[in-house]
Amino acid sequence: MVGNGAPRERLFGTDGIRGVANIEPMTSETALRLGRALAYVFRERPGRHKILIGKDTRLSGYMLETALASGVCSMGVDVLLVGPVPTPGIAFLTRSLRADAGVVISASHNPFQDNGLKVFSRDGFKLPDEVEDEIESLVVNQKIDHLRPTDTAIGKAFRVDDALGRYNVFVKNAFPRHLTLDGLKVVIDCAHGAAYKVAPEVLEELGARVTAIGVAPDGENINCDCGALHPQQVQGLVRETGAQIGVALDGDADRAILVDETGAVVDGDE
Repeated sequence: MVGNGAPRERLFGTDGIRGVANIEPMTSETALRLGRALAYVFRERPGRHKILIGKDTRLSGYMLETALASGVCSMGVDVLLVGPVPTPGIAFLTRSLRADAGVVISASHNPFQDNGLKVFSRDGFKLPDEVEDEIESLVVNQKIDHLRPTDTAIGKAFRVDDALGRYNVFVKNAFPRHLTLDGLKVVIDCAHGAAYKVAPEVLEELGARVTAIGVAPDGENINCDCGALHPQQVQGLVRETGAQIGVALDGDADRAILVDETGAVVDGDE
């Protein structure tokens, strides 16, 4: 309860924690406390532990990544930093690299001023509500501030340089072998987001002839008049280039809008 008797607003929503970057709850202080809480919860099993952190291309991602990693390491758990990777890729990498949990720093289709923190279990799925509640309680009530590992018990941070390559191979292996993209003309808008490298690469390596836009992130242009919320550019390029299909992704590449060969948006129910 807060001071006026009203119930406190939950930290975790449907898509994790979200807000305007550098304003509570989306601050470096909260990210650090979240990192400590995650490490505390997931280090219960014996042995050395690790938490994977990925992000999209927002300017504030650097700030939150650093704070989150600091919190995790300060509780004696190691960090795997994978950089800008699509949200589905974070789920995959969390499993394949055998991390105890994965965190995505992204606000999906929201403008660059916003950001978010979403946590995956070791299996790459959303955390159970009871685990989220435990983590939230630790973040809000700061019950573990007195726990300070020292010496060699402090965690380390490692950069995973081949993270995108691993995800590239996974996606290509998931593509049915009896199908081919050879010669298919595809227009893809990556929204200057997390898929700006891997999406065009995968399509090209599967044989498609790719026209890619939204592949020059600068920290501020993610989702700006592009991507899944603004498929008009893809529609126009499909008509202009004679492409058979167009794809518009959002900032963390967990949703896609498809455009047919006439330049019309395909209804998601079709």
